[in-house]
Amino acid sequence: MTLSVPTILAIIGMAIVTYATRIGGLFFADKLQFKGKAKAAFDEIPAAVLVSVIAPAVLTTGPAETIAALITILCARRLPLIAVVIVGVVAVVVLRLLMS
Repeated sequence: MTLSVPTILAIIGMAIVTYATRIGGLFFADKLQFKGKAKAAFDEIPAAVLVSVIAPAVLTTGPAETIAALITILCARRLPLIAVVIVGVVAVVVLRLLMS
């Protein structure tokens, strides 16, 4: 498979834009001063990104993943984020082993 010049330029352009937005976020995030609801929303971004990555897998795979997601949701009400991630990973691994 050979790539044409416009395809290569498009890939390079997308990579530059992606990199620029990530670096821009690192430089500008410290300078932003949020208060009230804006600060609360900004603090929830990591959890929202995590859900957006995990939700498609939960909805398109088997029962082990769905049950593990339910366990994780229940734990999310009481545990810190890192503990919830660990519980979710352990739950899906154990359930996959038990259900295979």
